[in-house]
Amino acid sequence: METEQFLKYFKGQKNFAEILEKFNAPPCEKIHTQGFIGSAKTILLYNLFQESSKTFVVLLLDREEAAYFYDDLNNLGFAENTLFFPSSYKRSIQFGDIEQENIVQRTEVLNKVALNEKPYIIISYSEALVETVLSQAGLETNTLQVKTADKISTDFLNEFLYEYGFERVDFVHEPGQFSIRGSIVDIFSFSHEDPYRLDFFGDEVESIRSFNIDNQISKDSFHNITIVPNIQNENIEGARVSLIDFFQDESIYFGNNLNQFLEQVTEIHRQTILVNAEQKNIQETIVSGEKLKEQLIGKTVLELGFNSAFKYTSEIEFSNSKQPIFNKNFDLLGDNLIDFRKKGYEVFILSNNEKQIERLQAIFRDTDLKVKFTPLNFILHEGFVDHDLKFCCYTDHQIFERYHRFQTKNRKAQREAISLKELNKLHQGDYVVHIDHGIGKFAGLVKTEISGKIQEAIRLVYKDNDSLLVSIHSLHRISKYKGKEGTEPKINKLGTGAWQKMKSRTKAKVKDIAKELIALYAKRRAEKGFAFAPDTYLQTELEASFIYEETP
Repeated sequence: METEQFLKYFKGQKNFAEILEKFNAPPCEKIHTQGFIGSAKTILLYNLFQESSKTFVVLLLDREEAAYFYDDLNNLGFAENTLFFPSSYKRSIQFGDIEQENIVQRTEVLNKVALNEKPYIIISYSEALVETVLSQAGLETNTLQVKTADKISTDFLNEFLYEYGFERVDFVHEPGQFSIRGSIVDIFSFSHEDPYRLDFFGDEVESIRSFNIDNQISKDSFHNITIVPNIQNENIEGARVSLIDFFQDESIYFGNNLNQFLEQVTEIHRQTILVNAEQKNIQETIVSGEKLKEQLIGKTVLELGFNSAFKYTSEIEFSNSKQPIFNKNFDLLGDNLIDFRKKGYEVFILSNNEKQIERLQAIFRDTDLKVKFTPLNFILHEGFVDHDLKFCCYTDHQIFERYHRFQTKNRKAQREAISLKELNKLHQGDYVVHIDHGIGKFAGLVKTEISGKIQEAIRLVYKDNDSLLVSIHSLHRISKYKGKEGTEPKINKLGTGAWQKMKSRTKAKVKDIAKELIALYAKRRAEKGFAFAPDTYLQTELEASFIYEETP
């Protein structure tokens, strides 16, 4: 069964239409639902969003809860419409340890909302909401829109970017940097996960592309882009508001234990003021839970938990229960599922790993349990039983008591190729390997004229002081030399073919090893082996219950 087909069942939930009707009423509705358990909340929100044209803002207690909620929506196929709004800090605002990647994510969310191209589901948590953000008017003032065929001088770009705190470097490798090399301008805006490359023809923007900072290879083409500075910077002019005040449309707010969420914001607000009492503008950079509650009064709010923050205008009941804990007792699991089937419930088991489903089927088969269930090839964080629709939705990691990892955006990647950041750390004389020319020494960056344009290149020195210039667009052809520590490698000579011969010999050697292995495997296969007894359900159970998920 496909995910979308499965989710349509939940649109038939009792009172689903009533919630939608409240959403379409004038703002200020305060709706309280009872009985929603686990990932059933995510499915409800998914279906409501599909039937609505408004932006949803989900307010959760902490980063982990928010990350699992975000991960559930992505697993349901909503990655394009779901945004994660984190705190600017690695731990908490009180400690003041800023995380650059988080600032990019926050700015990206604000920019997408301000552009108002489509509605989104925005997932956030208390530590992120305590921080104020630049207002939409302030964001627009501090934003530069650029599109192809625009007439812009590189001098103007240089002045604008410098004024808004961008740092001019030879090569960009992190947000807030830019470089100008002849007719090419690279800008790492805080509103996008990759830097942009603007190619000029005179003063006209000829093309706009994003590119990979590690290998300089182009990724996507754009007709227009938004360049946004670090809006967390205190020197950026503009009014600062809460995230709730930033939304100027009729957004709908979801709270899980909303009263506890607001109390938590207030406590973080109090501690931050105590720690940063000497900071003059501290009150402008944070907001209290009481203030957020006051701002939510005029909004439509749907509360899902027990700890309600508002006197609700509507209360809607659903009938869910948690997925039972079986402690890997598969007789107990089998009896539970058989009992639900007898009561007319349909049983779904969710897993993104086919092997887990096969193991579970093997366990039921070996233990003579006549269990029927429908496997679904996606995963949610928490299983549940819906008594209104008569569905059991169990997750394999809860059945086998395995750790379920969430996934959020992570732009930090390590590759073998030299990245621009690593390039800036290289010292003259360090050894590098070019895929076509072999081992040489790094001799710094030089400027060279190519087709009448001045461009930056990397200079590599080979045997007999021969030089090779490598364009920054070919960084993916260079890698760091890795050899035995304490021994210097032999530098290759350009134009002799020695490196190619070495590569050919290595390939031939690999082929010889492969032939020997094939012959060995064939010999083993031809020999009569010992037939071990088939795995019992105990072996299958052991394999399935490893605490961490295996990669499908």
